[in-house]
Amino acid sequence: MDNNVLKVNNLKTYFYTRHGTARAVNGIDFEVKHGECLCLVGESGCGKTVTALSILRLVESPPGKIVDGEVLYNNLDLTKCRIKRLRQIRGKDIAMVFQEAQSALNPVLTISDQIIEQIMLHLPLNKKEAHSRACGLLEEMGIPSVERVMNVYPHQLSGGMKQRALIAMGLSCNPQILIADEPTTAVDVTIKAQILDIFRDLKRKRQMSLLFITHDLAVVSEIGDRAVVLYGGKDVETAPVSEIIDNPKHPYTVGLIGCIPDISQTTGRLASIPGTIPSPLELPPGCPFHPRCSRVMDICRHQEPSYISISHTHKVSCFLYQ
Repeated sequence: MDNNVLKVNNLKTYFYTRHGTARAVNGIDFEVKHGECLCLVGESGCGKTVTALSILRLVESPPGKIVDGEVLYNNLDLTKCRIKRLRQIRGKDIAMVFQEAQSALNPVLTISDQIIEQIMLHLPLNKKEAHSRACGLLEEMGIPSVERVMNVYPHQLSGGMKQRALIAMGLSCNPQILIADEPTTAVDVTIKAQILDIFRDLKRKRQMSLLFITHDLAVVSEIGDRAVVLYGGKDVETAPVSEIIDNPKHPYTVGLIGCIPDISQTTGRLASIPGTIPSPLELPPGCPFHPRCSRVMDICRHQEPSYISISHTHKVSCFLYQ
């Protein structure tokens, strides 16, 4: 029995600019299972956010365009379905919590107006019922003085409060899949821990699927069930989080884990991956990671490795295993 609620096959999203074609997402495959938290991991510029935006066809066009692949939700290809049907799915069946709460929230509408509008758009509730539902969601997010917060504008809230309000908005129609795009990036470490607790509770209580985007493998180890490591617009390793952390196979994944600070080490410099992530306008031939790889072979410079299974739960794209 297929337990997948979302399946992404060979997704490619390019941006056509005056400087050339930016291959931001260049052939990504993954699936999200019912009730699991799948993490998309990688450095800035590896294609995580564009992948999330492509799922809901939110990539600005022009210059962006989904040029290949499919995104299957309940056997419906979201890349090709009618926009009217897609608008019924956005926010209701698949919701997204954006990275910057200040940018995602409308500055001229109160928190109440924004949450209630989404509820009434998708659910058969009147304004009073929608208001009550919105208050309940904010309480679930741990926001005090809910009635006061409902009537304020985004700029009157702290960063952590804005992020909680945005999560409440994403949950307002009880979606089957919630996409969270680096929701802990713009908050301090205390609020970060509280927001991660919120996501853990949501996953447990609601049995919803979570697509969690982050560059931080420490966060992945706390919240994820499985992880997909992205580099250069492609997935280079997929495995359960425990395997990714304890037994990474791709040299890039090994490098990411090596960059996690170790509090037991009080001397020496933090580890780093040499070089920088390639521009999507100028991806290198062969394996996109080969210019930075400490285990590079001649074949890596000319030929792209295939994505193979090294166990029934672990996939990797690397010539070391082929």
